[in-house]
Amino acid sequence: QVQLVESGGGLVQPGGSLRLSCAASRIIFSIYAMGWYRQAPGKQRELVATISSSGGATNYADSVKGRFTISRDNAKNTVYLQMNSLKPEDTAVYYCSVAEGGTNYWGKGTLVTVSS
Repeated sequence: QVQLVESGGGLVQPGGSLRLSCAASRIIFSIYAMGWYRQAPGKQRELVATISSSGGATNYADSVKGRFTISRDNAKNTVYLQMNSLKPEDTAVYYCSVAEGGTNYWGKGTLVTVSS
């Protein structure tokens, strides 16, 4: 079964930066698009960014465009989310996800808290 493990979350001040990582295993990583999602307290999970299997195509939620960058290293089976100019409203648990064999797989998430 596919395994996804997120890391890199933490407490950061407004305007700061964090880089999240998601390590994938038990999957032919290089042939699948990947996504980052987030869920803030009391809110539904929302899509943050996606990246194609090769990394050549990316998409972002309007709320993070120009501040967040998704990337991947297929040699390391890892997808990243570089988050800059963080705002308090970015506070959430961040999850990576992949759809493989008709099933959506999720990691356990990593908490990002933006607060002064």
